[in-house]
Amino acid sequence: MAGKTTSLLMLLLLSFASTLLIGHSTSQSDRKAYIVYMGNKRDEVSTSSLYTSMLQDVIGSHIGPESLLYSYKRSFHGFAVELTEQEAQKMAGMDGVVSVFPNQKKELHTTRSWDFLGLPKQVNRPTTKSDVIIGVFDTGIWPESDSFNDKGFGPPPSKWKGKCQAPTNFTCNNKIIGAKYYRSDRDFQKEDFRSPRDSEGHGTHVASIAAGNLVSKASVKGIGLGTARGGLPSARIAVYKVCWYLGCDDVDILAAFDDAIADGVDIISISIGGSSDNYFMDTIAIGAFHGMRNGILTSSSAGNRGPYLATLSSFAPWSLSVAASTMDRKFYTKVRLGNNKIFEGISINTFDLKNETYPIIYGGDAPNKTEEYDSSLSRYCYEDSLDKNLVKGKIVLCDVENYGVGQLLAGAVGTVMQGRRPSSGAFAFPLPAAYLSLEDGGDIYLYIDSTRSPTATILKTDDRKDPFAPYIAEFSSRGPNPAIIKYPDLAAFGVDILAAWPPISPISPISDVNFDKRALSYNIISGTSMSCPHGSGAAAYIKSFHPTWSPAAIKSALMTTAVPMNPEESSGAEFAYGAGNINPHRGANPGLIYDIDALDYIAFLCGQGYSTKLLQAITGDTSSCPKGTNRKVFDLNYPSFALSPPSSNSISHVFNRTITNVGTSTSTYKAIVSTPPGLSIKVNPSVLSFTSLKQKLSFSLMIKGTIDRQIVSASLIWDDGTFQVRSPIIVVYEAF
Repeated sequence: MAGKTTSLLMLLLLSFASTLLIGHSTSQSDRKAYIVYMGNKRDEVSTSSLYTSMLQDVIGSHIGPESLLYSYKRSFHGFAVELTEQEAQKMAGMDGVVSVFPNQKKELHTTRSWDFLGLPKQVNRPTTKSDVIIGVFDTGIWPESDSFNDKGFGPPPSKWKGKCQAPTNFTCNNKIIGAKYYRSDRDFQKEDFRSPRDSEGHGTHVASIAAGNLVSKASVKGIGLGTARGGLPSARIAVYKVCWYLGCDDVDILAAFDDAIADGVDIISISIGGSSDNYFMDTIAIGAFHGMRNGILTSSSAGNRGPYLATLSSFAPWSLSVAASTMDRKFYTKVRLGNNKIFEGISINTFDLKNETYPIIYGGDAPNKTEEYDSSLSRYCYEDSLDKNLVKGKIVLCDVENYGVGQLLAGAVGTVMQGRRPSSGAFAFPLPAAYLSLEDGGDIYLYIDSTRSPTATILKTDDRKDPFAPYIAEFSSRGPNPAIIKYPDLAAFGVDILAAWPPISPISPISDVNFDKRALSYNIISGTSMSCPHGSGAAAYIKSFHPTWSPAAIKSALMTTAVPMNPEESSGAEFAYGAGNINPHRGANPGLIYDIDALDYIAFLCGQGYSTKLLQAITGDTSSCPKGTNRKVFDLNYPSFALSPPSSNSISHVFNRTITNVGTSTSTYKAIVSTPPGLSIKVNPSVLSFTSLKQKLSFSLMIKGTIDRQIVSASLIWDDGTFQVRSPIIVVYEAF
């Protein structure tokens, strides 16, 4: 009996221990990284003990400061830590906490362009031109590129407080004055360099667009030959590597903002995006807000989820949201059939078949039956779907654009893909390739089907002028954002952009295919990732002329001098391109600016329903929501006007704005309004007379009437005969 009792007791103890272990294991597996955001920075000494105390209250007394993934305390207040969902909810209810939200992965929004914008290579500006520092948040940088040579640069400006986190394989210089990398989970892949060095290519590319040196004879094996340069070649670059092979973590992005603001950057360029309906549960919006409070403008990419409306990933009014437009150089690749018919596709094809023709086969006629593929799959030329015996040494016609891996592994000598849309960007492939329209692809299919021995060749890529440019790329995300009916602030070039690239293969091939052996120092790619650094470079260019201007003043200068675009050529109108295509040369001398300070943004947030208590935590001061702030959403001193009435039959609204004279000391501006049918738009007063620089004058803009379309566009221009200061006006029925 005693033996049975002992055995039973042992069994119960083992069962209890097992339950404890299983429970503990489950608890650990339920934990994931959360960001606890607590607003404006406080005393650095007290924050560490405060964070530890909060963790102990939520998790237990055994938790110490070593549990923190990050402690944000240089520029704002908060920390990153692993929590369960229940612990996160408890943390969110603690005093002083603004928001608690899970760490998520954001995605990258993946030079002739500056010449087309009319930006001169050499300009006269103050001697402080090389004091402008652009912080680039991306995949790192390739410091040996000619685009980042520091010849002619003096030491970093005295305001710079950052450092170079440089292991043995990386060196900063007087061009790249700082570099750091962030990886809280230490989950490095074999493709990653554990340093600020770039293994992806994306970060090198965007950094050179924003601030790369002038490099003559840059090209992709002769394609796009010319001088590559950034928007402000004299600018310094500070690198914050937050993106890796597996993506860009929120906790790392926020840590980079915390550092960059304290380091002393002037402009932040971040070609990364995600989505959130709450400004203070979005790391980029949080970081940009604190950057704005410290005089730093954040330029961000609109996103690559177009052409659909309400897909904008960057919507905070204190940052610059940049859509992607085309420029006047268009790359094309010709396909010549055996019957001498020529079709034009697009790609970046560096391979030269020397006009030699090869048999051409339709992928649907070459299924890999050994692996049980049929024509319904082989027509797309997926990897392993093609029969090598039928494809080897031939050009393959495929019914979709892909990376070209399936065709290459099957032994194809080239590929023609069909399904191209009008404003698609050109991409490199690991074999001779061209991407054609469905119509042209159909004609090639008919040729293959009607000819005993069909042949074809693919020519090397060439370029020519696009007379319709600029227009918005189809992939570029559109507004509106429901909160303030916000659309991209403006557009900049993001299609077929030539810029620097890490010359390493197979880690960073130009085609993104790891067995592509081409190692090149420049590459041509597309995305709002490329338009964003055009915005950053343009902002830095203006900053070099006006070092004391606020982020809102720089943004206003860019928006009110942008070149209007044609809504017939870009679906979504202002929701696609905002104020228009960027024009930094004019932006440096805009005449008038719509300035906004931190208190204006606080009033705006009050109007959106944020409480005084929450805003005081965010700002760290005694900011409060005044009575009657419900109108402040529309009265934010933004350089554009947007309205979403509840009914298309009854529109009546008044906007209030204040403009500052930065043109000539004595000037008189007259209001010129373009008004669509059905609307009445009146400006009061319609004439503004300035008697000094920096003088501020206010006006109201009243909209009345009806609309018969979902989106109606208008504009206001203040004109004094020298300066034309333009703001878009948009009325949209049924907010998204």
